[in-house]
Amino acid sequence: MKQILLLTYLVGLNLFCQNQTFDVLKNEGELFEFAEFTNVGKLDLSISEITQNAQLDYQTLESGNHSVGFTSDNYWVRFKLINSSDTPQTYYLETARPITDAANMFQISKSGIQHFKSGDEIPFYNKQVKHRSTIFKLTLPPHEPQQMYLHLKSDGETINLPLQLYSETGFLMANYKQQLFLGLFYGLLFLAGIIYLFFYSSLKEKSFLYYSLYVFSIAFMQAALDGFIHEYIFPEGGYLNSRAVLITALLSNIFLLKYCEQFLNINDQLKGFAKGFKVAYGIIGFMFLMLFINAKTLEIAYPISNVNGLFSLLLILATIFTMRFKRIKIDPYFSFGILFLVIGLLGFVMNNLSLLPNNFLTLNSAKFGSGFEVIFLSLSMTNLIRKLRLEKEKSQEEALKKSEEISQLKTYFMSNMSHELRTPINTIMGIAENELETLTNNKSRKPYEIIKNASLSLLSNVNDIIDFEKIENNQLELRSAQFNPSIKLNQISNSWKTEAIKKGLDYTFEMDSEIPSSVYADPDRFVQIINNVLSNAVKFTEKGSIYFKLTCLKQPHDMCRFSFEISDTGIGIDPEAKDNVFDSFNQMKLNHKRQFGGIGLGLTIVKHIVELFKGTIKIDSEPNKGTTVFIDLNLKSLVQVETVSKENNNDTNLHILVVEDNKMNQMVMRKILSGSPNITFAIANNGQEALDALKKDVYDLVLMDLQMPVMDGYEATEIIRSGNLGNVANNIPIIAVTADAMQETKKRVLALGMNDYMTKPINKDLLFEKIYAFNFIRNEEEDNNLGNLRIA
Repeated sequence: MKQILLLTYLVGLNLFCQNQTFDVLKNEGELFEFAEFTNVGKLDLSISEITQNAQLDYQTLESGNHSVGFTSDNYWVRFKLINSSDTPQTYYLETARPITDAANMFQISKSGIQHFKSGDEIPFYNKQVKHRSTIFKLTLPPHEPQQMYLHLKSDGETINLPLQLYSETGFLMANYKQQLFLGLFYGLLFLAGIIYLFFYSSLKEKSFLYYSLYVFSIAFMQAALDGFIHEYIFPEGGYLNSRAVLITALLSNIFLLKYCEQFLNINDQLKGFAKGFKVAYGIIGFMFLMLFINAKTLEIAYPISNVNGLFSLLLILATIFTMRFKRIKIDPYFSFGILFLVIGLLGFVMNNLSLLPNNFLTLNSAKFGSGFEVIFLSLSMTNLIRKLRLEKEKSQEEALKKSEEISQLKTYFMSNMSHELRTPINTIMGIAENELETLTNNKSRKPYEIIKNASLSLLSNVNDIIDFEKIENNQLELRSAQFNPSIKLNQISNSWKTEAIKKGLDYTFEMDSEIPSSVYADPDRFVQIINNVLSNAVKFTEKGSIYFKLTCLKQPHDMCRFSFEISDTGIGIDPEAKDNVFDSFNQMKLNHKRQFGGIGLGLTIVKHIVELFKGTIKIDSEPNKGTTVFIDLNLKSLVQVETVSKENNNDTNLHILVVEDNKMNQMVMRKILSGSPNITFAIANNGQEALDALKKDVYDLVLMDLQMPVMDGYEATEIIRSGNLGNVANNIPIIAVTADAMQETKKRVLALGMNDYMTKPINKDLLFEKIYAFNFIRNEEEDNNLGNLRIA
């Protein structure tokens, strides 16, 4: 063994005479100028075989980072070092690329041969210097020449032969500056990738996704080239580590193409170029397969991937130039970004192909190009965000406009539906009620009772739909007035008691004796709450009983809490359906096969009205055992005061103008008004006839329909209130009598100057109440005017 070492050393000394020695202290010139290299092909030679083979053809290095191109051959580099100082010196030699598979350093001296290992094929912890780059630590004794041999081999990737020697201090400073540069570069890439990934998650624009994936793949490709993948992800080396560069390079290639294709809208703008992109995708897919077939295909994949990278860049450039030639608008920042990317990657690829010399710019051209490209493409993506925002704002404006148009159409439809349905219902109910008032024979009355009840059911559904529309538009309002709750509740209870008895159910109604005789609230909505709940109780109960109870508890400030309990022994509610019982159209979601009727809005409306009353509603239910509804309402209690009886005004003769175009509704109004001996009336078929009638005769009140041919009630009212017909007609009370129950309609007629508003079907008692109320007000005003005249 000692003889072999001695022989190797003597050979080294012999070689010492054949080339110059680099003095690490004097540092005259660059180390590569003192070095030689040789290619031994596929021969895996030992250091002894190398030193003893005098037939090897050594060549001088051309630069400080000489490249031999894509190869899987074995390369050996030799040079001599000498430390001319009197003390040992330590130096760091940086050589090869971080992704070089095998890097072996042999230091030959008279004491023997030292072997140091590096490269990314071995486990990271087996490297002589635990560094991402290919670094060797060399200790040089004083005045003793050291023969150095460097062995490099890769699997087909480009092999560079740099020889950069640093002192310990110089190495630390160079490493520090490099870390700053790399930190800035990778920080920029990862920040951009994360930001645009967030943009994609919120905007769902694919350009952001492809750009983010491209930036991440570029970052990982550079990390593989810089040795970080080996250091932090695959420290054991191995199969995936050896293919990391190609995998990330192919991914960055495909994501760049996809990003450009999406951003430039190639498939719509340039369909011919879209085929070129598909060809590039096909080549990339084929190269992915080549990575995993065998070592030979892996070796071939390196130069092909670089060539395909050039092809992709040329394809993108050609696409941009063609679009500009065709005057297709392209974001300028995008063009600048691609230009920097092309310059950077072109320098990187051409350096790999040994078409450009090795220097700091060419070695880092990909980093510079990618960095500037990310900056400019980020600016272009900012413009894209602005464009998307403007498009979104425009689409929102259009959607809002459409929504308003739809809302207007919906309101018109609901108003028209209300009018068209209530008009015939008014006629049917008017005839039925008139016949029920005159007929005494139960057999004769029964058909009219059926007609009336069916009409009331239909009217209830129409009202529910209209109320639901009001709730959706937040237009359902309470109209408070003084009323006797006891009378209202007894009327409701008696009505549903009749229906319950018809079904063979027991019915019980208990009302607290402490109930106030007068409250101030919305009487119609108060009735609607109880009516809807009692309706459900009777509807969903086939056998058993209905129990209706009211208790009252006085509260401070003249308030009274009305607590209702309405229970039944009906079908009940499943626990899973109970949470949705107040949802609109809930009944339609249940498997009742429509056996109970209704449209499923009753409880939805009840809950909303209860909330308007600032009350509460609660439901307890058990399937097949029944349901109990608890409702609490706080109502203002009033002290009963004596008012002028309506009957005192009923003796006054009144002359009324009825403006109505529908013949059946005219007939109903004739029958209602004819029932009062002190009322005379005339009928006008439209607004124009009403104006003509007011010019010829004096009327005490106008009952005005709204939707009529020739001239509607709105226009007629405007003309009356304008004063063009004289002061008498100008001040005449006008009550809107319409089948349109929409809140907007009520607000509109009152704004026009009408005095009151009521909906069809006509409630006879309510109509006379309004008529005599206006007559009472008129008499009061006349008395006041007469008194003032007497005083004067």
